[in-house]
Amino acid sequence: MSVIAEIIDTLENKVEKLFIKMKSLEKNSQDLKVELTKAAQFIQTQSQEIEALKTQCETLKMANALLGSDENKRDTKLKINSLIREIDYCIAQLSD
Repeated sequence: MSVIAEIIDTLENKVEKLFIKMKSLEKNSQDLKVELTKAAQFIQTQSQEIEALKTQCETLKMANALLGSDENKRDTKLKINSLIREIDYCIAQLSD
């Protein structure tokens, strides 16, 4: 009977160690999920900031072009022509 008792004790110890390891791995997994969520939120915030900065950059380029910068004369002319076409279209819609 003593051999069986030793086997059972050894088995109980191994099962207990497995449970402890499982709990540790579950906690680690939970910590990694929280870290992943934080990283995803950070990436989303950074993406929004990048889009805002791109918009601001385009606005500044347009303002610089409208001020008569030599390097943006073609873009300025195209933008003015586009605005004139839009205004003409609006006037035509109001006339009808």
